[in-house]
Amino acid sequence: MGFLYVMSKLDQIKRPVAEELKQFENFFREASHSDVSILNTMVNYLVRRKGKQIRPLFVFLSAKMHGEINRSTFLAATSIELLHSATLVHDDVIDESYERRNAFSVNALWKNKYAVLMGDFLLSKGLLIATKEKEYETLDIISRAVKETIEGEMLQSERSRKLDITEESYFDIISKKTASLIGTSLAVGTHSVVKNDLIIEEMREIGVLAGLAFQIRDDIFDYEEKGIVGKPIGNDIKEQKITLPLIHLLNHSEKKERKRIINIVKKKNHHKREVEELITLVRNGGGLEYASEQMNQYCNEAIQRLMVFPESEARDALCALFRYIISRKR
Repeated sequence: MGFLYVMSKLDQIKRPVAEELKQFENFFREASHSDVSILNTMVNYLVRRKGKQIRPLFVFLSAKMHGEINRSTFLAATSIELLHSATLVHDDVIDESYERRNAFSVNALWKNKYAVLMGDFLLSKGLLIATKEKEYETLDIISRAVKETIEGEMLQSERSRKLDITEESYFDIISKKTASLIGTSLAVGTHSVVKNDLIIEEMREIGVLAGLAFQIRDDIFDYEEKGIVGKPIGNDIKEQKITLPLIHLLNHSEKKERKRIINIVKKKNHHKREVEELITLVRNGGGLEYASEQMNQYCNEAIQRLMVFPESEARDALCALFRYIISRKR
């Protein structure tokens, strides 16, 4: 019942650009086509398993908010979705994850070599579309997002290996790895209909704030009760990822307890009991409440800055989308 409610809520948010999102599906499928059969099979598998299209939705709503959606908007949305898809494929390889959205990941079905090449293919397609259509400014904005995404992934890997992630470095990582792409989605959507650099930059910054809230919500999932998101809890701990709820616990633990917690995270072969103990410590130590507070602050700031723009159906839908991404159950 809850899942159906959330989906109907998202459908309402999509309403101002529902027709464009329908057209986008074919646009994206054609743009990601390959004459190489194995690549085309893998692309079709990804397309069939597409998620909620949150990032294209950001692109279309930001464009609609500032003008009339056009071909440049579709090109921007396609490039963003290709980049996002490439990132997910590569992430699954890096994290050795064999499941995504309750289905096998690309690397689970075709092994790491093909998955890496598939991710590279999608990334190159996203950049080539902008080049072919002479959307050079869009290409510049998206290329910066590619750079930041890679930097964020490298930072996370380095910090996870050393297990010395502070709150400051955590926000640096998620700002680059996740928030940057959502900020870019709003920026390229706006750029497709207006050429005002100040407005484009403001929309990018608003998107970054929403992206920070989005990632914190994802990190909270890992410590919530079983069944809420339809996947096992404690995955971040098993992958030695120190996120905001755990950082809060570490910051409020005595030196001896902090060392014990770090040692639990360090273990490569985690026992279920140890993972559950750490999850309980985070919950009882106020980690979820603290992370939720930070998440809400970022979301509220994004909405406040968005409300400066003229009232419109698209602006209100974008505000509702910001609220949705912090209230979603999966």
